[in-house]
Amino acid sequence: MYEIPNITNAEWEVMKIIWVNSEISSINIIQELKGKSEWKPATIKTLINRLLTKNAIGFNKIGYEYLYFPLVSEDECIKLESQSFIKRVFNGSIKSMILSFAQSEEITETDIAELKNILEQSSKTKG
Repeated sequence: MYEIPNITNAEWEVMKIIWVNSEISSINIIQELKGKSEWKPATIKTLINRLLTKNAIGFNKIGYEYLYFPLVSEDECIKLESQSFIKRVFNGSIKSMILSFAQSEEITETDIAELKNILEQSSKTKG
């Protein structure tokens, strides 16, 4: 079975760009990150190489240019990161996580209504 690679926070920023742009050159990745980070081009190229090594991305070589594309979906990575977060922070308890967010002052009535709807839909598909 294929294992989804563990992607660092810095690599995640590069992946966001690659997920949006199915084939993109390192020059364009650098341009996209220009306003979002203070990384030098060499740092971004190192992150790209790490993602290649982890088999998170692949490339097509066209002439002298390498065009990078994702080998893992954003949804798969989000699911893995979510599970890791819940295990790390809430000892694997989704209930504890939801309680923590529900007790937060930042959650709105609209958020609560949407969560209730999602949970109801989820229980219907599992029931």
